[in-house]
Amino acid sequence: MDHIDCIVAGGGVVGLGIARALALAGREVVIIEAENIIGSHTSARNSEVIHAGIYYAAGSLKARLCVSGKPALYAYCQDHGIGHERTGKLIVAAREEDLPGLASIREHAIANGVDDISAISAKEAMALEPELFCVGALSSPSTGIVDSHALMLALRGDAEDAGAMIAFNSRVTSLEPANGRLKVSVDGVESTVVTCNDFVNAAGHGAWDIARSVPGLSPASIPPHLLSKGNYYALYGHATPFRQLIYPMPGDGSLGIHFTRDLAGQARFGPDVEWMEGEELDYSVATGKEKLFEDDIRSYWPNLPANALVPSYCGIRPKMIGTGMAPADFVIQSPRDNGIDGLTQLFGMESPGLTSCLSIGDYVAGIVASGR
Repeated sequence: MDHIDCIVAGGGVVGLGIARALALAGREVVIIEAENIIGSHTSARNSEVIHAGIYYAAGSLKARLCVSGKPALYAYCQDHGIGHERTGKLIVAAREEDLPGLASIREHAIANGVDDISAISAKEAMALEPELFCVGALSSPSTGIVDSHALMLALRGDAEDAGAMIAFNSRVTSLEPANGRLKVSVDGVESTVVTCNDFVNAAGHGAWDIARSVPGLSPASIPPHLLSKGNYYALYGHATPFRQLIYPMPGDGSLGIHFTRDLAGQARFGPDVEWMEGEELDYSVATGKEKLFEDDIRSYWPNLPANALVPSYCGIRPKMIGTGMAPADFVIQSPRDNGIDGLTQLFGMESPGLTSCLSIGDYVAGIVASGR
């Protein structure tokens, strides 16, 4: 039976960031990826935004890893020639009654260590973005966008240059403690069984299946797995209206139907929130939502032309808490947390996982190094 020092399950942006950190620390690393390419699920189906750390609960892993991860990611993109842009972001209030909430967001961001957020008047905001309507705004100049695929290619390249290997079309079917090691069954082109010293479960939506396969792992250590689909609509046949990203006031479990753009300037709006039944990943984009999107967008862009939106793509976030409840934090379980030596597990790795990929990698590598 072959033996590997470290196995990382999941070749998305989080798994690649972890594999890179482990390989750079001198560990032997094999990435096991169920698909035939890297980052084809959550990592590839999002807004590609570099977040500042504004909204997350104070002291949470999301807040800490995002605030530290943002400057690290900008530096990494600069050093590796990865397409990115500090676009800046405006969070806008469209109604007078939203202004106290806007002030609360600013106070929360400052408590999280976001030191460049500022309140600006409606006149200032609309001077910056003439197509915008608002009654007040917050400016986050260090928010930006990134080419997520190029980022993942760079992370993979760094990991492989440091000796890591990746096995595509390979799915972990079971994981169990065995004589001080972990025995891993893998179903791929050929089924195989290997052992490892450390196993990092960073398989995104697939993390739950791996966790459920571990004998002796308490069910209480496996959080609920809920699917939240977010649809995006693209602006078709019209010029991109804004230079900065535009976010309305956050709603129930979402940051609202916001405006983002890619590095080529293509405008897109979303995501909405659509709770799904079961655990099957259905990436069909919901059609017929143009009117709902238009109504939300016109709260801050009243000049949105009629019939200018077309369904574009969707993503599915791995959630652990449903609608009407405060958003859950990242769950990163050490061996001490889950009671299985050598096992580190990650659940609910959604936004700001892209922004935080380097800081998450360092954080998890620290857990693995300590063995606790």
